[in-house]
Amino acid sequence: MKTIKLGFAPTRRSIFSAPDALKYAGLTKARLKELNVEIVDIDDINEEGLLFDDKDIQLIEKKFKEAGVDGLFLPHCNFGTEYVCARLAKRMNVPVLLWGPRDERPDEKGIRLRDSQCGLFATGKVLRRFQVPFTYLTNCRLTDPEFENGIRNFLAICNVVKTFRRIRILQIGPRPFDFWSTMCNEGELLERFHIQLSPIPIPELIAEVKKAKEDGTNVREVMEYCRQNMQVEIRDEHLEQVGALKVAMKKLAERYGCNAIAIQCWNALQGEIGIMPCAANSLLNEEGIPVVCETDIHGAVTALMAEAAGMGESRTFFADWTVRHPDNENGELLQHCGPWPISVAKEKPVIGYPLAFDYPGAVEAEAKQGTMTLCRFDGDNGDYSLLLGNAKGVDGPYTKGTYVWVEVENLKRLENKLVCGPYIHHCVGIHKDVVPILYEACRYLGIRPDLYDPVEEAVKEAVYNPTGRR
Repeated sequence: MKTIKLGFAPTRRSIFSAPDALKYAGLTKARLKELNVEIVDIDDINEEGLLFDDKDIQLIEKKFKEAGVDGLFLPHCNFGTEYVCARLAKRMNVPVLLWGPRDERPDEKGIRLRDSQCGLFATGKVLRRFQVPFTYLTNCRLTDPEFENGIRNFLAICNVVKTFRRIRILQIGPRPFDFWSTMCNEGELLERFHIQLSPIPIPELIAEVKKAKEDGTNVREVMEYCRQNMQVEIRDEHLEQVGALKVAMKKLAERYGCNAIAIQCWNALQGEIGIMPCAANSLLNEEGIPVVCETDIHGAVTALMAEAAGMGESRTFFADWTVRHPDNENGELLQHCGPWPISVAKEKPVIGYPLAFDYPGAVEAEAKQGTMTLCRFDGDNGDYSLLLGNAKGVDGPYTKGTYVWVEVENLKRLENKLVCGPYIHHCVGIHKDVVPILYEACRYLGIRPDLYDPVEEAVKEAVYNPTGRR
């Protein structure tokens, strides 16, 4: 599980009950501790440990930034001070969670102590005036399932934003000539999203492969891992090349500070090392270092977003939309030569030969079925969006490579989106429903969420009123 740190700034307003605000700040803090959420509080900023005074903002900002918080949580422990919340949120530039506890019934004299819900309405409006994006969690009790689910969703949203803002992709070789669909605008990605590429030529990779073989220790460990976890149907010298390539790519990613890799997987590489890189890609994908094919930079961005949304609980797989199911009108084949992580397979994977190439080193296995999220970050002509939606695995004919047959609600509608763009035949899948997480994260990233099914209201509700959709 990824560790996400929240800045905890419970707020109150002076005309409502300060003792009750203190009470609910303490109760909220205790509940977060029960949920193992790491927080940075403001107990040392003022006597109450509450956000209500403008003069405290600079101190709170300094403390939160020095602690490296990934999100800002603003519990409205009574009505709250909306302009102070907005000023702090604007300065922090991290995802913001807005929530307040359900108000109790008025007492026998008709007195209300907090009016937390009313304050949420006010703060939401002022955050909009400040142009601060925020996530709203429905007005609920601390013990309600919506609170726990909402907190966990927000942690995942923070993780996507944190990951996206730190993307650096190791680009091994240019895109294959024939793949005009995978071209990207490197300057625009940097200028708009701070996404950095670290391009290296294939000879640099080859040199690192040779070094790995000369050392041998790490390569032998990879070979043994493959023998224990896969059915190896290639010769030992080819398996050694798989191990050396895996070690070399990981070393280069570390050297250039990258968290994903996009590789020109064919066909210059095969002539140099005599194998397909698919199995090496699979091994790195299993370790949570996404590796995508055909130098698909946008695919690598997608994989990082989906991995982050899953909080490390499930591995992602990089796939082609390929052919329609022969019997299911809403069925489609997701397939690739063999780069999928072994943990998505429903059977022991084979290291063998791919469908379209004569070189060894591809993984073969059908993936597990179940519920999945399928997504694709892409753009052209200055417009970027994230295609996303759900699918379920279904039975279908055997095919070579790593593959799974999926069913969607309306394949013709999805097909139209893929053809009409800005998307291509590549997508990323994960065996987890992270559609609401990715949808909400787009709010903070300047990306347009593009649902391929008309379920936007249901997805929004899964964010603000989460009852266990994930």
